[in-house]
Amino acid sequence: MTAPLFESSIRSLPLIARGKVRDIYAVDADKLLIVTSDRLSAFDVILPDPIPRKGEVLTAMASFWFAKLGHIVPNQLTGIDPETVVAADERDQVRGRALVVKRLTPLPIEAVVRGYVIGSGWKDYQDTGAICGIQLPAGLKQAQKLPAPIFTPASKAEVGDHDENISFEQAQAHTDAVLAEALKGTGKTGAQLVVEARDAAIALYSQAADFAATRGIIIADTKFEFGIDAAGTLHLIDEALTPDSSRFWPADSYAEGISPPSYDKQYVRDYLETLTWGKVAPGPKLPEEVIARTAAKYVEAYEHLTGQTL
Repeated sequence: MTAPLFESSIRSLPLIARGKVRDIYAVDADKLLIVTSDRLSAFDVILPDPIPRKGEVLTAMASFWFAKLGHIVPNQLTGIDPETVVAADERDQVRGRALVVKRLTPLPIEAVVRGYVIGSGWKDYQDTGAICGIQLPAGLKQAQKLPAPIFTPASKAEVGDHDENISFEQAQAHTDAVLAEALKGTGKTGAQLVVEARDAAIALYSQAADFAATRGIIIADTKFEFGIDAAGTLHLIDEALTPDSSRFWPADSYAEGISPPSYDKQYVRDYLETLTWGKVAPGPKLPEEVIARTAAKYVEAYEHLTGQTL
């Protein structure tokens, strides 16, 4: 097994940005190289300890879903081997953990779909009886399945800041404002794109959740990111339905009224909740046991979902 990669150091391509998990490089005017590191963020803080194989798991799982759900909406993939766009001595940094993608203009929102009442949605529901302004039936229990999946957009935050839940109308107004220039000549508005993103996100989630159920996994919620090309065509970008962007629950241990065990980074969040830290950078170091169990959960999620070994 190769050593965990906390941060890539590709020198043959210009670095554009480092996110919480991904390092983004320019390949040319039309393409980007996205390297998925083994960094882990929790409560919007990047933790100091990488999780072995995490980037490999995220890349493999996202690629699995891109292939399975490609009929719903176009995606960012180019099919170009990442090892062909970097120097020979940099190939080990991208092998199994990178994608060459189309350079697209991202929508300025997170497209969140919730199928169950959990996390910030549960807190919102307890306070208001609604999630992101969407009124829900009274008397729902924690982790209960919703009558139908709901679209609850969030604003995108800078690294270290928190995404904020916003209404559908706020998402439309924000997207109109941010993408006005990019949409000139396309005949589309930001408000229309948010409608497209909502419909695509719910379709993606619904088909993924139905498939995952056949593998003994509940996808409680997930977030997607979308971008547009020069013609204003919506594309699925970033990642899709990974343990970083979704809550995965083993169906055989699911119950209403509790926060179910999960394959995602909730295990780390639960550990961090036992500590007395302010949920601001720098994050605390993780014990070896937490690192090992988190790594195992990521691999297990991939293997259960896909039926393939990593």
